[in-house]
Amino acid sequence: MRLTFDDLIAVMAKLRGADDGCPWDREQTHISLAPYLLEESHEVLEAISRGDPSALCGELGDVLLQIVFHAQMAQEAGTFDITAVTDQLVHKLIDRHPHVFGDVRLGTAREVKAHWEELKRREEPDRTLFEGIPSSLPALARAQKILERDAQRQAGGPRQLEPAKAVAAVQDGLSKISTGLGGDRGSAAAQQALGELLFAMVALAAAVGADAESSLREACGRFQVRAEAEGKAAPQDSA
Repeated sequence: MRLTFDDLIAVMAKLRGADDGCPWDREQTHISLAPYLLEESHEVLEAISRGDPSALCGELGDVLLQIVFHAQMAQEAGTFDITAVTDQLVHKLIDRHPHVFGDVRLGTAREVKAHWEELKRREEPDRTLFEGIPSSLPALARAQKILERDAQRQAGGPRQLEPAKAVAAVQDGLSKISTGLGGDRGSAAAQQALGELLFAMVALAAAVGADAESSLREACGRFQVRAEAEGKAAPQDSA
């Protein structure tokens, strides 16, 4: 027998039960669970990078558990429940896709993204430019999001970043680091110059249509494979 989403909700309520539930589950709070949500999300990314559908299925279940767990605690506190979560989500999806559920005509993914951002601006007219970008995002992902928001300031939606300008910014950053900072390692000036260079690299990734975070993650994986292979190939010291 295949279990359902309703079964998951029932199991979660049972685990949080005051009399016959799990002591560990009952002690959890939104704050105490926060690290697990981050950890499970990274495990989803790992399964995606490996191209492992079976692992991805399991990891998505772990993320779903976190969502249901938080919703159960909110229900106990009388703030909201899982049906409120799904209700808001479904309404948002319908409202943000008028080209599917309405009579708006959008022909490309870029037009859809621009329209999505315009709808968000209408819903929250007082929203500041970078509001909603979590400071807890990994730095590369945060920089990418900041650059994306900044590119949307122009009328008519996102503008294409110019690769030549991005390359020039990277070259300028390399120049600043290579000249004048050689004997100043670890200084505030050196760190600032490196930060500007890394930011310029993220801008370059955006300009060529790449995702800086996933590109670096893949590069890390390739480096690990090479390093492990070189370690196995290296002659062992004699005893």
